[in-house]
Amino acid sequence: MIDPQPGGVHRKNEHISRETVIFSTTEYDSTMIGKMKKWLGIEGVKLELIIPEVVSAKTGEVQGQIRFQSMNPQEVTGIRIIFIERYSRGRGTDKLTDEYELGRTEINKHIEIPSDTILELDFTLPFKIVPSDFEEMGRRNPVASSFVRVAKYISQVKSEYRVEAEAIVKGTALNPFDRKAIAVK
Repeated sequence: MIDPQPGGVHRKNEHISRETVIFSTTEYDSTMIGKMKKWLGIEGVKLELIIPEVVSAKTGEVQGQIRFQSMNPQEVTGIRIIFIERYSRGRGTDKLTDEYELGRTEINKHIEIPSDTILELDFTLPFKIVPSDFEEMGRRNPVASSFVRVAKYISQVKSEYRVEAEAIVKGTALNPFDRKAIAVK
């Protein structure tokens, strides 16, 4: 029996068993595909944020957990958690939207994620709500507060909050992340 040429190309009238072809090409492909999967984060670390649905602006912190899971052993070298406000106002084509970072925490810790095991990490994310000029004027002057509420309603002023987490995984180009909406009362 003649071995196949590189790339699985065979000469005409050559008898090659199925086992030889599979053995000669699969091992090379699986190694290359395996490295590509690891680099892209496929079958790697999955990150899930576990946070409450509502937090108090007075306490100024979010207590939560990050759940890690992986099909292959991986190493997380750091975690970034951010509290973001999406502030939108206006109608139609005059609508403006800005995003503000209200809090951030970074965990610079090496964490080994074993395969097929769930690992949970507790965190506390401090944040500070920054009132708009309208809201600040209404807070300082009780008479103006009702006018401020009406003006905000007419201008369709709306704040939405979310928490984002990203883990830096050694040897990958695309880091796992998660984001969850959160209400502030």
